[in-house]
Amino acid sequence: MTATLDFEPGPVAVGTLVGLSGLLFLLTPVVEPVAVGSLRVSTVALSAVVLTLGFALGTVVFARRGQRLFAVAHGVFAVAWALLVLGPLLGQEALLLAGVVVLVAGAGFLVSQSRER
Repeated sequence: MTATLDFEPGPVAVGTLVGLSGLLFLLTPVVEPVAVGSLRVSTVALSAVVLTLGFALGTVVFARRGQRLFAVAHGVFAVAWALLVLGPLLGQEALLLAGVVVLVAGAGFLVSQSRER
């Protein structure tokens, strides 16, 4: 009997984005900022953007699979990471604070949901 791997495109895409995000983060000490258009962007910032995209895609993937709690978790953290990226990028402390609030509130919500199960 041979085992076959059954990869679904959605979860593979989410995993790829999360892995790329981690790789970009780990490369920060050895890689100079990358040119994105006319800007020079650190790999830490790119890592955060890619992670945000991974969470956003995860929201759609899990919602389509009927896994509501996982979809909500990914959606909450996509919003939190987007705010955490945009706050410093735009120089808006309020967005950064909002990102922290969404992150903490989302984590609290998920803990409460896991206790109910």
